Amino acid sequence: MTASSKRRLAADPLNRTGDDARFFKGWLKRPFVTGAVSPSSRALGRAMSRFVPDGVVEAGDVVLELGPGTGVVTQTLIDRGVAEENLVLVEYSAEFCALLKARFPRATILEGDAYAPLEPGALGGRRLGTIVSSLPLFTKPDAMRETLIGGALDTLPPGHPFIQFSYALTLPVKPERLGAQVELSPWVKLNLPPARVIVYRRTAP
Repeated sequence: MTASSKRRLAADPLNRTGDDARFFKGWLKRPFVTGAVSPSSRALGRAMSRFVPDGVVEAGDVVLELGPGTGVVTQTLIDRGVAEENLVLVEYSAEFCALLKARFPRATILEGDAYAPLEPGALGGRRLGTIVSSLPLFTKPDAMRETLIGGALDTLPPGHPFIQFSYALTLPVKPERLGAQVELSPWVKLNLPPARVIVYRRTAP
């Protein structure tokens, strides 16, 4: 854990009980937006963060996180070595956005629909290196899932990952429909419910 991570935890610990309550409240209000009744576990976040390429971390490329919620996965990205200022977080919930701004003041927090294309200039002219998604894709129709992941791969450099987690046995989108390759992690049993990481990449034509 980095020194900045330790300071943040000392000043504003990621209170699991409080975050669970916030997530459950969000789920009650918008079940198909929140998608889960509790935040992802740190074990799942670490499993996702391992797929961020070393080159992205070293080059200072932007890591775009879709649906960060209360910031559990965000913190594991920082622990992985991603600089906080290189994080761009897109979150629908105004309450979660306020929490994220307090916890990660150097990150760029965008309140809005993560399924919509980013506004021009959202990345500040920097190169996008990786997309990490905690969106509940299976609450959306097939066409919307395909549009999201396909559009994400269109914006990423060849070979760079779109990282998603899922509780389902099936893939959110078959890779051949995207002209992509897919890599799966082992099931993360220290998550409730157990989940696995799905990584889509598209190589250069």
